[in-house]
Amino acid sequence: MLGDIDHIEIEASDAEEMAEFLKSLGYEEHRETTHHGQSFELVPEDGDGPLFEIHTVEGEEVPGINHIAYAVEDIEAITEKLKEDENVDQVSDPYYVEHTGRTITNFRDPDGRRFQMVEDDE
Repeated sequence: MLGDIDHIEIEASDAEEMAEFLKSLGYEEHRETTHHGQSFELVPEDGDGPLFEIHTVEGEEVPGINHIAYAVEDIEAITEKLKEDENVDQVSDPYYVEHTGRTITNFRDPDGRRFQMVEDDE
């Protein structure tokens, strides 16, 4: 069911500062969007590793990893499998995120951590 890790979303105290930190480690900017106010997507310069999606913390969020997203094909079928699995909680219906060009399904593990399945529509 799982594909490769599509992205890891990090909530940072300052998204721009976090993006600059990752650039110093060998990441490069893939794109900047207005998703969650201001968002930076960074990929490793050598292409080996997941995309990091960085946002500035807002509201009741706290700094840290917000979720890990897995790349999939046929998100509708995978969402139905997740809904049937008693070990998976709070499965959302798939929805399209215009800022990122992805269709996503959110779900939670038994401790309430959020994960995503992602189908890239680009």
